[in-house]
Amino acid sequence: MALTEQTRADAVELAGRYPQSRSALLPMLHLVQSAEGQVTPAGIALCAEVLDLTTAEVAAVATFYTMYKRHKVGRYHVGVCTNTLCAVLGGDAIWDALSARLGVGHDEVTADGAISLERIECQAACTHAPVMTANWEFLDDMDVARALEVVEKLQAGEEVFSTRGPRIGTYEEIERQLAGFDDGLYAEGRTDEKMTAGLSYAQQHGMAAPAGPERSPLAKTEG
Repeated sequence: MALTEQTRADAVELAGRYPQSRSALLPMLHLVQSAEGQVTPAGIALCAEVLDLTTAEVAAVATFYTMYKRHKVGRYHVGVCTNTLCAVLGGDAIWDALSARLGVGHDEVTADGAISLERIECQAACTHAPVMTANWEFLDDMDVARALEVVEKLQAGEEVFSTRGPRIGTYEEIERQLAGFDDGLYAEGRTDEKMTAGLSYAQQHGMAAPAGPERSPLAKTEG
């Protein structure tokens, strides 16, 4: 795939969503990845042109965040949390099993281009440890057997669903969704009692966050 006029039009639309257009850089980098599977020099140049930034400024952001890739990843990019809680509950064992089965290590891609692996420091989902993701869709409460089953199905091109609802799309599909373009799956997500435990406790005990400071209404400009 390559950048197209439609990609450019989408980038311009993203820039128009923000009071300061440079705020669109993060979603725009996801848009570039949806078109090319990675952040390429051409993608950096497109972002810089649309946002009136230098290519150095765009590259600085693209190289700071690990979610932006400077090389091709698999059609399904699998992340395994190996931070403390996930690790001791099985994350390390899951990583070792997947790495051995697929024959790849951190940030490497299988020979068929189907799967890439990444060690993730934290998925912010400790309630469902050990956690892994496939193209950033959550796979909760995993174990070695289930993790191997997931990657084998993905590698075979079979349909796999996140434990939180949506079908796991390809890397390019999910990157477009992360850029801010509706994939039609928003209503398929779900939560459970573990995720909402804090909210439920607060509601049961009449607890609420303190009110923020009052804001003065914006003065209207007289015509």
